[in-house]
Amino acid sequence: MHMPDAGDHATHEVTNQPGDLADYNAYGADIALQQAVAAFDAAWAGPLLTETGAVVGSARVQDLARSANRFLPELVTHDRFGHRVDRIELHPAWHELMGLCFASKAHSLAWEERRPGAQVARAALSFLWNQAENGICCPMGMTFASVAALRHDEDLAAYWEPLLLRPTYDPRPLPAEQKTGLTAGMAMTEKQGGSDLRATQTWARPTDKARRRWLLTGHKWFFSVPQSDVFLTLARGERGISCFLARGWLEGGARNRLQLQRLKDKCGNRSNASSEVEFRDLEADLVGEEGRGIRTLIEMAHLTRLDFAIGSAGLMRQAVAQALHHTSHRRAFQKRLIDQAIMTKVVADLVMESEAMLWLGLRLAATLDREREAEEERLLGRIATPVAKYWACKQAPGVVAEALECHGGNGFIETHLMARLYREAPLNGIWEGSGNVICLDVVRALQREPDCAAAFLNELRLARGASPLLDREIGALADVLPDLARNEGIARWVVERMAVALQASLLFRHAPSPLAEAFAQSRLGYRRSGHFGALPDGLPLRQLIERAAPPGGA
Repeated sequence: MHMPDAGDHATHEVTNQPGDLADYNAYGADIALQQAVAAFDAAWAGPLLTETGAVVGSARVQDLARSANRFLPELVTHDRFGHRVDRIELHPAWHELMGLCFASKAHSLAWEERRPGAQVARAALSFLWNQAENGICCPMGMTFASVAALRHDEDLAAYWEPLLLRPTYDPRPLPAEQKTGLTAGMAMTEKQGGSDLRATQTWARPTDKARRRWLLTGHKWFFSVPQSDVFLTLARGERGISCFLARGWLEGGARNRLQLQRLKDKCGNRSNASSEVEFRDLEADLVGEEGRGIRTLIEMAHLTRLDFAIGSAGLMRQAVAQALHHTSHRRAFQKRLIDQAIMTKVVADLVMESEAMLWLGLRLAATLDREREAEEERLLGRIATPVAKYWACKQAPGVVAEALECHGGNGFIETHLMARLYREAPLNGIWEGSGNVICLDVVRALQREPDCAAAFLNELRLARGASPLLDREIGALADVLPDLARNEGIARWVVERMAVALQASLLFRHAPSPLAEAFAQSRLGYRRSGHFGALPDGLPLRQLIERAAPPGGA
């Protein structure tokens, strides 16, 4: 040890600090992700995913994400001459991240590819980008999902889909036809309604019914990515609530007739602009059937809810990778943290939760690829997608909080990636429906399409015989699902059990048996405390940890 003399002003040298986990391949280092991609027909996307994984894991992208969250979006309502412009100014780091994300086709791959596994491959891209910067994944996910809504109108889809699927990002505030790439947004929520879209008060009146042109007047309480080139919104007309597509800038170059009131000062997702907005005779095109706007958006909402489940899984994977890296290189009490029995259990528990969520998300992405050929796949996706959204969003904050605690005080400092993940983790549980709304969607699926229950149970039974614990849980769910259709008060309890049982079934079918057995024992057969690390003895903890370890080992 260096002993300073009286003239030496250095008080210490830095030791026992793990440093950053950076310049690694987030796909190449993720064995579980590679296996899930292959299991669900998307191995052909390996080269693209490998290329994207290198970008996501790079120090450059980490620096960009840090800057995008430090230098926040700013609203410019007027130019220096007094003209109303309603423009969002974003840091160059945001624009560079958006360019990288859209170049990877994270918004378009599922619609462009005609081969099996296209939705799974795109979901894997979303999983990776949610490890880089969650703020850019909002416009990416909305642009992806908007195609489902636009396909309710052949003319609109034919015009806009090719523009939206371009693998480029163009931040210039120009009419869509003058840009090299487009983004799509959503403006649905109003003050008085929240998740209750039937409370929409924005008013629509037709100006040219033959061309399906309307003018909208009203207020939207949350408009994420207000700089979008096009956006979907809801408004009420004489026949009820309809869905509309509006341009951000009109064909002549002027801003469409909207005024951004203020930007939301959000707890997390701070790099991404969200606003309150007034529509003042906003020019818009009717999408789908008049008066059936909420039904028109159902498919889009289905996709965005799945993307939030996958996004939460990606966020969890990043948090767990950071915890593995830190505890593998930090020493205390003469041992590496990860070699201390109590920490070993904590980290192994986080690893199990993260991988189980990955398999759940990608399996449901596979239903989108398969639903045209198999009705049971559509039914499974209908009921299990909200199940996955509910559970992934409920588990993410706990996983991130525990992973942050593994870092000690360093993880709670804003210059560390963990602090950003911690602020981000609760958001997906609110977007596209809070937990109660999502559970009610599961109830609604059982009520409107009773065959969903059979499709779900049949999926679980593909692992029948692999574990007595899982077999018992499948039997219990078969008994309770009819009750759920009649009693929404038990929804949270049942939906949690559905999620864990489906995760266990997938792990037994696809993951190494020690991992599946450990998951079943700790989630189905053990009196779980609700805290990570309270595992039974005798589980293959080191094997679980090594499977998930990032470069540098565990």
